[in-house]
Amino acid sequence: MRAMTFDEFGGPVTVRDVPEAVAPPGGVVVEVHASGLCLSDWHAWAGHDDDIRAFPHVPGHELAGVVAAVGAGVERWRPGDRVTAPFVCGCGRCDWCRSGQAQVCPHQTQPGFTHAGSFAERVVLHAADTNLVALPDGVDDATAASLGCRFATAYRAVAGRARVRPGERVVVVGAGGVGLSAVMVAAALGARVVAVDRHEGAIAAARRAGAEHTVLAGDGVDVPAVVQQLTGGAHVGVDAVGSEGTCADAVLSLRRRGRHVQVGLLPPAGGHPRVPMSCVIGWELDVLGSHGMAAADYPAMLALVADGTLRPQDLVDRVVGLEEGARLLPGLDVTPRAGMVVVDPRR
Repeated sequence: MRAMTFDEFGGPVTVRDVPEAVAPPGGVVVEVHASGLCLSDWHAWAGHDDDIRAFPHVPGHELAGVVAAVGAGVERWRPGDRVTAPFVCGCGRCDWCRSGQAQVCPHQTQPGFTHAGSFAERVVLHAADTNLVALPDGVDDATAASLGCRFATAYRAVAGRARVRPGERVVVVGAGGVGLSAVMVAAALGARVVAVDRHEGAIAAARRAGAEHTVLAGDGVDVPAVVQQLTGGAHVGVDAVGSEGTCADAVLSLRRRGRHVQVGLLPPAGGHPRVPMSCVIGWELDVLGSHGMAAADYPAMLALVADGTLRPQDLVDRVVGLEEGARLLPGLDVTPRAGMVVVDPRR
């Protein structure tokens, strides 16, 4: 089968034939119809994830498609079922999975990290009865793929972890895929949102997603001061980028007793990033991590997508083939993003 691969961290990304995917016991093979191109894929390529230990490696972790083969022991799924899955797949056996918290499973698998991912014609997903999510007829493949990491992560970060309430002020730092999703979810929950980004295109996309105010960051711009002036201090801050600077901007934009949600990955390359802990202590801030969303929590989000309250399809910028995806992947960290790019391996 054809797949996007790389042979070393930071090396060339190419499309080649790789061995066919085989359904493991308890798992399935999914024929991939769409797979989102995400900054987390860049982190995998750059070598920021300890789970990748074998090459050539196939990245990709946001997916939608059709079940192609079913392994022994799978009870809920059959070939032909339209499905998606969280990027964090639980083992299905531990206490965390049994309580519906598979996103923190200590034995989790992640396509594109722990094993070959979804930038391929087919992908293996483990513990299918725990991790697969049936797709409603009204949700197309590209929209469903955009849910798997960025949108689902943003939904849980805003609605589940921060528990945003109507009328609250929310600042989202970074208006890429997860940031735009966070803007849309917060606005749908009745919050008043400030979006921050360094690029005009992303700022314009954030306005379309529901941001009341936007801040164009850049040299000489004191982001926390601007946000404080606009809001009197945000109730909730979301770092949707994952850098020392964006984390600090989100924290320092909060009011006292505010809640910070760290969504963007903060890899310890070059040392662990500094966080303004004096404000965390002195202002009694809550600092919350958010790591995807378990399949058990998808129905509430999908219901809002199906009835039009949430429109993740509006955040999809374009759909490309594997070759174009391979060209784009190494530059994701520096390329301005005003929406999501989705890879269709059938193109």
